[in-house]
Amino acid sequence: MPIRLHSAAIFVTDLDRALVFYRDHLGLPLEKLGSFGAEFLDGETRLGVHPAVHPDAKAMVGRHTGLTFFADDVPARCEALRARGATIVAEPSQTAFGVMALVADPDGNVMALWEDRFPGATP
Repeated sequence: MPIRLHSAAIFVTDLDRALVFYRDHLGLPLEKLGSFGAEFLDGETRLGVHPAVHPDAKAMVGRHTGLTFFADDVPARCEALRARGATIVAEPSQTAFGVMALVADPDGNVMALWEDRFPGATP
């Protein structure tokens, strides 16, 4: 069996608050919830959101995660997130590879939202 990515992890200080952000505000489907934290997404690759208990995990809270989520209508999604109190770190902007914005969870973990829309393309 070939090796594949199973999950990426984000560490948080308050799991309940993170659940509201990732499940309710960002709209990621919650697959598992337990003492380990939460697991989102229902495809081959999952996103784990875990309480930062270990000192190494605590050091990873509040940073750029390097994660990019594909989303339709990034500008509208950012407005909906802002209305729910989310921090938009970088406003949606047109780039050579689509529309991109950066958003932070309540702990300051930053991730990108990306829409495959190019200059001159009709929505």
